Amino acid sequence: MTTRGWALFGMMGVLWGIPYLMIKVAVDGLSPAGVVFVRCAIGAALLLPFALRGGGFFRTVRAHWVPMLAFAAIEIIGPWWTLTDAERKLSSSMAGLLIAAVPIFGAVIARFFGDTEKLGARRATGLGLGLGGVAVLTVPHLSGGDAWSISEVLLTALGYATAPLIAARYMKDVSTLRLITPCLMLAAVVYAPSAVSSWPSAMPSGQVIASLAGLGVFCTALAFVAFLELIREVGPVRASVITYVNPAIAVAAGVALLGEELTVSVAGAFVLILGGSVLATVKGRAAAKEAEGGEDLPPVRTPAETV
Repeated sequence: MTTRGWALFGMMGVLWGIPYLMIKVAVDGLSPAGVVFVRCAIGAALLLPFALRGGGFFRTVRAHWVPMLAFAAIEIIGPWWTLTDAERKLSSSMAGLLIAAVPIFGAVIARFFGDTEKLGARRATGLGLGLGGVAVLTVPHLSGGDAWSISEVLLTALGYATAPLIAARYMKDVSTLRLITPCLMLAAVVYAPSAVSSWPSAMPSGQVIASLAGLGVFCTALAFVAFLELIREVGPVRASVITYVNPAIAVAAGVALLGEELTVSVAGAFVLILGGSVLATVKGRAAAKEAEGGEDLPPVRTPAETV
């Protein structure tokens, strides 16, 4: 990759690795609905001018409003609330690791969306390892009060794995900005009443405000723009490798900045989930080459993930 490509790759690793940390801080001062509303409102406001450039924004929304509605519900409206609510009890590093199972779920769900690629021993092994990592991370907590929070994060991962398949099938001709911007706008409208009714009477702390601003500006608006640039610079296959970097950033940030414990089980789950994700989403070299327009690349399937 070029120097610019590496710089964008490093930026994306941070931008989509630290939301779990920021959510953990923000949810201490606002309700989950309030956090999601602020994040979506800021992101939509910053992305809208870019989405409107060149015209055709509203025409695109009218033409694809049904799949856009489904995408918004499954990718943002539901998952961002369940993830935020779960982090009231779970550590940010644990949430980040559970979300790393998105490619595992995606490989399974893709079978229902017409993926005819043979599962094979390598991909089956990857699925088994990844699910084993999820079990290592979750089973010790199922008997306590964290069971529902774990379920919320897994529901979030399920949404993240399903929504991109909807976009790929029904909105191939819609740019990322023109897809994400109206979805963020809709999510902000949906959560506005709850956010207003649950808004704290006292001003949130500076840390909470900074986290909210970071979620909206950096982890949402800037992250999507940077990801588009990364795809243009290195192609969609190489850009997808960022999926495997984000959890490491999430764990490191939680341990370093929030004092979260890095246990043997967390480290083991990290290896199993990430290793399983790589194996489960591996695609043949010919398919990878075709996806990049003829460039000979490592066989990596494109797993979509948004936090």
